[in-house]
Amino acid sequence: MDRSWLDDRGTFLGAGSPLPLDVPFTRTTAASLGVSRRSFQTLTRRGFVRQVLTGVYAAAQAPDDTLLRASALSLVIPPTAVVADRTAAWLHDVEILPRSALHVAPPLDVVHVDDTRVRRPETDGRRRGLVAHDITVVHGVRVTTALRTALDLGRLLWRFDALAAIDGFLRIGVPHELLIAEIGRFRGYRGVVQLRYLARLGVGRAESPGESALRLHWYDAGLGRPELQFWIHSDNGVPIYRLDIADPDVRYAAEYNGLEFHSEAADVTYDEDRLGWIQDNRAWSIDPFTKDDVYARGADPVPRLQAGHAEARRSVSLWTPRHRR
Repeated sequence: MDRSWLDDRGTFLGAGSPLPLDVPFTRTTAASLGVSRRSFQTLTRRGFVRQVLTGVYAAAQAPDDTLLRASALSLVIPPTAVVADRTAAWLHDVEILPRSALHVAPPLDVVHVDDTRVRRPETDGRRRGLVAHDITVVHGVRVTTALRTALDLGRLLWRFDALAAIDGFLRIGVPHELLIAEIGRFRGYRGVVQLRYLARLGVGRAESPGESALRLHWYDAGLGRPELQFWIHSDNGVPIYRLDIADPDVRYAAEYNGLEFHSEAADVTYDEDRLGWIQDNRAWSIDPFTKDDVYARGADPVPRLQAGHAEARRSVSLWTPRHRR
């Protein structure tokens, strides 16, 4: 790797780099621009270049936006194919890629509406009955619409990921009533029973897939419909803290602590202080959960949710002056 390819601080690729700084590229393109295999491996290992899709890369500082994602897809799929399922959600900016995508690039979900097939080992290609209004074009890439993608993921994914996908599409503006109204066209399709149940539970206020999954465990525990992003107020009536999933009537809440915002020491300290203040000053009972509690093989947070809710209900029935909201 040539040091002249880096910026003045050595943090990112700079103006002297032969590689483009704001658009994706393939290994073949990199080689044609004079970047050897060894240099390319060094750039990726040291974080100057990141993998966007299998076989597609971008400079680390390139914006992870819809245009870049569409441009990356256009390098590996033919214009006649239709991007679908998890890859379509990614293009629509709904993050529901497999959890393994943190370590390896996921397969591309592509469907076909004609005789054209995508024959690439990293592509999961299949046929699917799509009509014209199921397909849209995003920066030149054909993709299932946000509505159709939500419907497909709601019936085809593992139920915890399926609810997270539905929540995600409601969050970006898919109308809930339209989602429910469209379910009838999938009668007899695989997963429609799951879709019919989960669509009713979908909300746009869930802020992460883990939170959505924990909420489904909450329903499995028989705790009824919770309040999401429930505000806790200061003594002056100012909203200061939010609880992910809450039952205000018994002052019980479940918090999902994902790695992104709850793993650093400062984050852990803040969480402990926040939850401690709410418990001490507002008499709430709060159970925190992590990805292992929600997603690990054999994970079953239902008994803990039921026990925590029952204990909170018993506590709130014993009135004391500290029981304030």
